[in-house]
Amino acid sequence: MELIRGIHNLKPRHRGCVATIGNFDGVHRGHARLLERARERAADLGLPSCVVTFEPHSKEFFAPERAPARLTDLRGKVKVLRRHGVDRVLVLPFNRSLASLEPEAFVQRVLVEGLGVGHVVVGHDFVFGQGARGSVEDLRRIGEQRGFAAEEIAEYREDGLVVGSTAIREALAEGDLDRAERLLGRPYSLCGRVVPGDRIGRELGFPTLNLHLHHLRLPVAGVFAGRVHGAGLDGHPAAVNVGTRPAVKGVDVRVEAHLLDFHGDLYGARVELVFERRLRAERDFPGLDALREQIAADVRQAREHFGRSAE
Repeated sequence: MELIRGIHNLKPRHRGCVATIGNFDGVHRGHARLLERARERAADLGLPSCVVTFEPHSKEFFAPERAPARLTDLRGKVKVLRRHGVDRVLVLPFNRSLASLEPEAFVQRVLVEGLGVGHVVVGHDFVFGQGARGSVEDLRRIGEQRGFAAEEIAEYREDGLVVGSTAIREALAEGDLDRAERLLGRPYSLCGRVVPGDRIGRELGFPTLNLHLHHLRLPVAGVFAGRVHGAGLDGHPAAVNVGTRPAVKGVDVRVEAHLLDFHGDLYGARVELVFERRLRAERDFPGLDALREQIAADVRQAREHFGRSAE
């Protein structure tokens, strides 16, 4: 799969494709239907498939303080899109210039001049252009004038719910990882680089792997049993804390994982943390001794989840 960052990096060889457009946050089962249909039409027309997506999310650009928590950062999104077998991903920087394009100008600049699309597949709630004024009907109308067809995919439901990023965030906020996994089509995970922490976990007898994340707003909070992949690890079990750590007067969100029966240095490595079970909500403690006792209990509960005997 080829990753293209920005219209300015499009080459003549990129012209001619079947495109699908959206934020694709989470790349969930509803998105999977869009991607599948785009690949089918691409095969029918003898063209490559191309996902057009944006960074940052439009809501983060216009109102970052009210923007929803991300399900995936850009790197994680691209990783999942690669698994879905798309040929290209075009990432458009969402900035004031892009946001100011009228619907017809967006189509002309991105889809016609940039990609030379032969067909476009979008979801039922697709909007585009300045003020989100462009609809699927507008895309069809403009496409007829510019020489391509636009196809709308109906909403996808699971257990009576519309499969979408909002429903997944709600499931994660409630600690319902099973429901989130059904909607996503895979377990919820976070990707990040391992960075030094403040070593409080080590002082308490439970050293942690600390992840640096580009987006501090996360859809999960609490203590979890999870597995770590990457840096030579293949699903290594861990007890994971996501939150502000009120017991040590923390203010920013941290992701810390205590790897069970692991000794080593992973600083600088990129890893994926896969969440399996929520053990409890985050809460405050009267002191470090009480916190140490609770962490020990969390680790024992994580061991029970993984079927490992406690030390």
